[in-house]
Amino acid sequence: MEHNLAVGLDIGTTKIVAMIGRKNEYEKLEILGIGKSKSLGVHRGVVNNITQTIQSIQQAIQEAEAAAEMKIDEVTVGIAGQHIRSLQHSDYITRPNSDQVIDEDDIDRLINQVHKLVMLPGEEIIHVLPQEYKVDGQAEISEPIGMYGGRLEANFHVVVGQVSSIRNIGRCVQSSGLDLEGITLEPLASSNAVLSQEEKEAGVALIDIGGGTTDLAIFRDGIIRHTAVIPFGGNVITEDIKEGCSIIEKQAELLKIKFGSAWPGENKDNEIVSIPGLRGREPKEITLKNLSKIIHARVVEIIEQVYVEIKNYGHEEQKKNLIAGIVLTGGGSQLKHLKQLVEYITGMDTRIGYPNEHLAGDSDEDVTSPLYATAVGLALDGLKRQDRKKVEEKEQEEIVIEENEEAPKEEVKEQPIKERRSFLDKLTERVKDFLDNAE
Repeated sequence: MEHNLAVGLDIGTTKIVAMIGRKNEYEKLEILGIGKSKSLGVHRGVVNNITQTIQSIQQAIQEAEAAAEMKIDEVTVGIAGQHIRSLQHSDYITRPNSDQVIDEDDIDRLINQVHKLVMLPGEEIIHVLPQEYKVDGQAEISEPIGMYGGRLEANFHVVVGQVSSIRNIGRCVQSSGLDLEGITLEPLASSNAVLSQEEKEAGVALIDIGGGTTDLAIFRDGIIRHTAVIPFGGNVITEDIKEGCSIIEKQAELLKIKFGSAWPGENKDNEIVSIPGLRGREPKEITLKNLSKIIHARVVEIIEQVYVEIKNYGHEEQKKNLIAGIVLTGGGSQLKHLKQLVEYITGMDTRIGYPNEHLAGDSDEDVTSPLYATAVGLALDGLKRQDRKKVEEKEQEEIVIEENEEAPKEEVKEQPIKERRSFLDKLTERVKDFLDNAE
């Protein structure tokens, strides 16, 4: 695939989306093609039927290929699901030579040390995100590179997931005839697509309401501070309607989308929808008031669980009020009056997040729907990875040229600070190796 192209593959509980994007001359993401298929083998964000998932992925990929008229071979995949948890951890290294300034290698050493943390059996560290550094006890340092010091320590936000779930996703992607270019935590991808830099600086909570899970990412001072995955989403609302009104799932889903509202006070008592009965049975009459009562009850439960997570984060330090409030995205955020309900429950400013932060100006309206936030974020992430690869390849070439010229060794040190290889790149390689050896 050409260099400035990337494909985001969002393997969700309700749908699988493949999105082909490339950078235009203004460094914005231009969407060339989208493919979407019903996701059959995924439950609450976790793959539970490999064969069905592979079929759904292939369908989405073919659709995207047809729209963009090109072949896809690499994808960036999102990972979420109820097995994701996060924790705070601090660690330090003692530097052998404090007369030299701190450089990339010291930070890599510190981050690699965090990766050696002992997790529960079957768990694997997905992300290690530095929060702030301390050098020789001096706190609140955001970038320690170039400073002198003997002891370098940092607080980390560590995201952990199940090895088997990550490998299953890798297996599905590979069996669909694709290469795994990278794995990204979905709340991180969504936030790249939806949040502005100002919001991340001011402090904001992103709530991505999907079909099977609701993801939360909290930013402050431009750094991600907390992530959580809550194993409820739009599907449980549909389930409740199905049970509460004794209708089939397809009808429940349609009712929710067409007439659903999160605020029961809106509907008059005499607003009624008639649903055709199965096979000539009597039609059912459902009042919209009842419908929105059912929806309201479940939405309140989901939002309250998310709010508990937000508050837990806030209680660690007192100065943690999130100035930019809450941003809602994902398919579930399109529910009528949800914004008002969230503001009512949390008392925080709320807006619906559309993934147009980095999209080219002339993008279709379809693409800017909250449904596609994660896919857009994953495509952006794929492009970032490619830029990083380019920088690394260029450095390798420079080193080779310098070696050929037998340049004095001292000059080689002056390399530009390259973006740190995230552990996810290494994880991707490990997943790839594992799959290659397992075949």
